[in-house]
Amino acid sequence: MRDQRVEFVVRASRGESLSSLCREYEISRPTGYLWLSRFDEHGVAGIEEHSRRPHLSPRRTAAGIEERIVTLRRQRPDWGARKLAVLLEREGIVLPVITVHRVLVRHGLVLDRESRQQATGRFEREQPNQLWQMDFKGQKGTGAAIGPLSVLDDHSRYLVALEQTGTTRSEAVRERLEGAFRSSGLPDALLMDHGVPWWNARSANGWTQLMVWLMKQGVSCYFSGVRHPQTQGKVERFHGSLERARSRAGAEQWLTQNWLDNFRHEYNQVRPHEALGMRTPASLWWPSTRVYDPNPQAWDYGAGAELRKVGQQGHIYIGDRRWRVSQALASHTVRLERIDQRVLVYFCRTLVQEIDLSGERSTAVERSPLNS
Repeated sequence: MRDQRVEFVVRASRGESLSSLCREYEISRPTGYLWLSRFDEHGVAGIEEHSRRPHLSPRRTAAGIEERIVTLRRQRPDWGARKLAVLLEREGIVLPVITVHRVLVRHGLVLDRESRQQATGRFEREQPNQLWQMDFKGQKGTGAAIGPLSVLDDHSRYLVALEQTGTTRSEAVRERLEGAFRSSGLPDALLMDHGVPWWNARSANGWTQLMVWLMKQGVSCYFSGVRHPQTQGKVERFHGSLERARSRAGAEQWLTQNWLDNFRHEYNQVRPHEALGMRTPASLWWPSTRVYDPNPQAWDYGAGAELRKVGQQGHIYIGDRRWRVSQALASHTVRLERIDQRVLVYFCRTLVQEIDLSGERSTAVERSPLNS
């Protein structure tokens, strides 16, 4: 996890014993030195999980066969890898379908409808309330009504909230979330897509006041990959179940809160879930012990922390140089963590920006549950 690696580098830079840190993080000393050297050279991006795919593959399809695959595809652009593999077999070239598909991908010959990837592995939090997934149910058609707001626990699939807001305005979403926080406690983190009201596409880093409000509660905010709804697979699958339920008698009332409340009860308490071994979400979920505070105190960054107040235009000063952080953080206080010529900027407990003083670059830190 990236956040753990950053934490390791920060603590090592403060002079803590490398041997002790390696034992605590359950890594070897060579791995610890590797993380430090990668951070020193590339910053936060350097300590992401690197692909183990070899740079050169001795098994890569021979150039002549690859050319034949490309030729057949261009002759029959409506044929996919399965059909092309059969055609190749008739010519005496026997290849797995996946090999044919990879050749097509390398040459940019895969249509959008063919490239929709399924999640190759399931990521799931170990305990309830470590991560909630949140989204509005999408509706087809330009004049379609706004679907309900869904908040789903990542571990248990428990439906924490199913609310008909009638709008995507930040005020309405915050009101519904406050109700969920009061009854169910606070999650450690929330996962959302790049949509309103939690994301601002016109902002340099996408931050909104709703995000800031969540982080002031100590809730980490993560975002799914752009055009990769599988990152939010659990709430997307729930929306599929909700859509299928609209075929029931009386489901024309599905956008009313009463209908949604009844469906939420059934989904949590009655409906067995295959991914849970036919157990119900309610049997695996319990409220969070983290209590919601409608008026949280200023975040305690600890004694001796280097702090900066963010200006009205979203900038901070380091020395006589002005650096942009986020206008959504205007008037808020952030903490600086210096590691040689790099400065990590934290708001509450979230790493939000990396500044490279020597390279004169400032980079917003991507917030994804898969690398944090």
